[in-house]
Amino acid sequence: MQRYKNLSGESGVLAYEIGDRSITVRFSGGERYLYTDQSAGADNIAEMQRLATLGSGLSTFISQVVKDRYERKLD
Repeated sequence: MQRYKNLSGESGVLAYEIGDRSITVRFSGGERYLYTDQSAGADNIAEMQRLATLGSGLSTFISQVVKDRYERKLD
């Protein structure tokens, strides 16, 4: 996984991994969630990938838009 830049210094996201039509996000509590085109929508995944690369806004986007539309929680 790639460390999230966290430009605001206040994000709940620690790291991410961009896949083909998916993104895996590790949160500050250690949890990892897989989001896919099918679970969250292709436009949302594209935006999450963009925000992850940018290093800003990913946690807010997840909490306000995507919410609990993850494919599954990973161990």
